[in-house]
Amino acid sequence: MSTHTAYAWSAVQDAPVRELFPGIRLRPLWSGDNGAKAHVLEMDANTHWEGIDVHEPGPEEVFVVSGTFNDGERDYPAGSFIHAPAGSSHIPQTTTGCTLFLFYPEG
Repeated sequence: MSTHTAYAWSAVQDAPVRELFPGIRLRPLWSGDNGAKAHVLEMDANTHWEGIDVHEPGPEEVFVVSGTFNDGERDYPAGSFIHAPAGSSHIPQTTTGCTLFLFYPEG
């Protein structure tokens, strides 16, 4: 039997919740030494980001876990993966509600 002492894990339901905007909640799951971060973002139906979400200092990786996510230009149904390069931007929103897994490899 091997041990995985280097593994880090967390359960979404145990992660602290921070409301970013009305109906939009962020749950931090993991932070790495190099600034990398993993989060779950929960958006209630008919919510939108206040302002423009700019990806700095690095890119944002998004996986749509459930619902339909809209970046201000198009819909992404559950199962979609989005790579947003550093310096890009969007206005996150949803009409159905959605849950996203977010990964920031550079913080």
